Amino acid sequence: MTIVQPAGGATAPPQTEQPDTRTDGRGLGTASLRRPRRRGFGLASLLFLLPLLLLFGCFAWWPIGRSVILGFQETDLVNQPTWVGLDNFHFLFTDPLLWTTLRNTAWFVVLALVIGFPVPIMLAMLVTELRRLGGVFRVLIYLPVVVPPVVALMLWRWFYDPDFGLFNQVLGYIGLGPYPWLQSATSAMPSLVLAATWANAGSTTLIYMAALSSVPADLYEAAELDGASIRRRIWHVTLPQLRGVILIMLLLQIIGTFQVFTEPFILTDGGPEDSTVSILLLIYRYAFLNGDYGTAAALSVLLALVLAVLSAVYLRLTRKWSTS
Repeated sequence: MTIVQPAGGATAPPQTEQPDTRTDGRGLGTASLRRPRRRGFGLASLLFLLPLLLLFGCFAWWPIGRSVILGFQETDLVNQPTWVGLDNFHFLFTDPLLWTTLRNTAWFVVLALVIGFPVPIMLAMLVTELRRLGGVFRVLIYLPVVVPPVVALMLWRWFYDPDFGLFNQVLGYIGLGPYPWLQSATSAMPSLVLAATWANAGSTTLIYMAALSSVPADLYEAAELDGASIRRRIWHVTLPQLRGVILIMLLLQIIGTFQVFTEPFILTDGGPEDSTVSILLLIYRYAFLNGDYGTAAALSVLLALVLAVLSAVYLRLTRKWSTS
């Protein structure tokens, strides 16, 4: 409250400030319509963010930018590089092994989606339904993830051994085999997909199990009261509730399978007859076997561009489905 003193010493009745009672057409006060003033991006915020920006700049953005520049250079990483323009890309597209590699990688992606993608979902549903020993099965499913990849793949090499391998010995008891798992161009790629699925399914299964725990039990109870079978409950309750997680995991699996390297490098080294050479294995050969770092960087840039475009198209196509 403010008291106003008039001139001449006379005391005037006190005047109080009137609240702002102006209203808009909907009866709301104009004061209530004022939005709070946004705080600026202060110096303190920038200082807190600076270490993170430096880390990303040093270990993520700078290598990416350096790889893009390297794709237009000829260098041995010791002497001064030479700018060659698009020569690395021209050599890349004239290499017949590139097209073989693209077919191999696309075949691996398809097999991994068909064979490997449904497995974690089914495992998560199965373990969630278990009344007993659920913790034991969780440990067994996640156990391959904690095994070093090289050790696990050396174990799978023994599984696939045509003479003394576990698979051929077991199949031999029922009169089947022996089969050249990794020695045949036909069966080598599915064998790699099987090993990759075993090694990577544990982490994805835990993610699906966490998503399943958030599904309201009322939905299953209502479905049971309506007489829905297990298959209908999975189709009409579980899968729609997991839709957002499934879409994200599908995108991550596509990106991950495009970058497969360890399985063909350890198990087949790209053979037989270059039937398992992947894109990353070809990049490795360019860089560390041929010393052609420029072509290796050019192929890396192209792979990054393809995955970026593919991810953008995928997110745009599935945006409505994932939020509806």
